[in-house]
Amino acid sequence: MELTLQSISPRCHVSGREFADGDRVTSFLVRGVIPETLTPAEKAAAEKAGADAIGRFDVAEAEQARFEPAGPVVCRWLQIFKPRKVGENPERTLKLTAESLFLALSDPANERTPENERLLQVLAMMLERKRVLRPKGRTADKKRLVYEHAKAKTLHEVEAAELTPEFFLSIQEQLAALVGGGGASAKASAEMAAESAGADATPTEASGDAGGAADGNK
Repeated sequence: MELTLQSISPRCHVSGREFADGDRVTSFLVRGVIPETLTPAEKAAAEKAGADAIGRFDVAEAEQARFEPAGPVVCRWLQIFKPRKVGENPERTLKLTAESLFLALSDPANERTPENERLLQVLAMMLERKRVLRPKGRTADKKRLVYEHAKAKTLHEVEAAELTPEFFLSIQEQLAALVGGGGASAKASAEMAAESAGADATPTEASGDAGGAADGNK
């Protein structure tokens, strides 16, 4: 999974109002739609991707109900807006991989939705198999799995779930939106993700519990 994710917009896509430091902003990833307000580098990358392009639309929380996506929404998350630092390159783009998507969705500054939580569970299993994440047991209440990012040493919590075939079918539309296609290809995407994540077994856990030490990233 390697896509181009635009950096956060300085203004609301719906109202056009400039975001202020501390504003609550919902970011939507929409498949097959290129936002009008892109930097030259972001636009070139999106045009190269064509129908597989993932467009990012940033909307003030109060304006969410008025946002009408022109394509399938892959996922969304809520974050606190912080202006770009002086000297930060506005032309930069970020590669959206399974790893960076997991880090964005699991950031404690972002509010979780049920759809994103399911996607996080799949991404965590994939990244554990790639040794990007290391299992660190469960929280004190046993309801969440704790993972450590191998390089950053940050801790991330994900709701525990049995990765059954039914579970993967429930998120097949999200998976299909990420890899392209729908219908039969959506089912194939779910099956491929299930195989990659090792859905024939419950998540691997390290011995011992995290004891509630992780409240997201540390």
